[in-house]
Amino acid sequence: MNGRKAQDRFYLGLGACGRHTGETGDAFRPYGSSDPLDRKNRFLRLPAAFVSARGKSSHTNVYGEVLWHGLFDASYTRPGDYLVTPAGTYFIASQASLLPVLCVRTNRTISVTRASIQVNPALNGYGGYNPNARLTLMERWPASLLGEGLSGTSRAGLPTDQAVQVWEVLLPSVAEIFLAPGDIVTDDLGRTAVIAGSELTDLGWRISAKMATT
Repeated sequence: MNGRKAQDRFYLGLGACGRHTGETGDAFRPYGSSDPLDRKNRFLRLPAAFVSARGKSSHTNVYGEVLWHGLFDASYTRPGDYLVTPAGTYFIASQASLLPVLCVRTNRTISVTRASIQVNPALNGYGGYNPNARLTLMERWPASLLGEGLSGTSRAGLPTDQAVQVWEVLLPSVAEIFLAPGDIVTDDLGRTAVIAGSELTDLGWRISAKMATT
């Protein structure tokens, strides 16, 4: 009981910081695999502020920095919830007892699909990959999408070969959805990438995806 009271006081302290230094935003709790920011998923309005996860409130944002500590009353939130504020859209990656709330700032909206393979060539006349037959796994999810600075080229060695950008994608885990190599990621800019590696961590999904080029 004492531990619970200490945690409540800790969250109230975070809430007080948020009220004094932050702005009012909306909290969303995703249900299902699509549209986590749908209005029906909003469950709370609260003041919130965010400081660098490096531990210095005077530290400004730099390229590639997506981890932030949330200053808000976390009594009613949990990992996987989204916070939409004037400062940006974040998802809660970790909310451990008596520790700062770790949030990830998002910059893109993505959808993930899985290619369907035709397995009855005798019946449909084609037994390979059909780009028009995809299973939608996740649809319109805010995520952190950054280039890792890695690249590769085709083995053909043609003069027109281009370096291929690799994305690092962070997003919350979704119940009963497993993302695997070969799944296709599409962002709100119309860019497409193929997942090369996927890791489900305590903080959510961490994905490496190789951008598709034509």
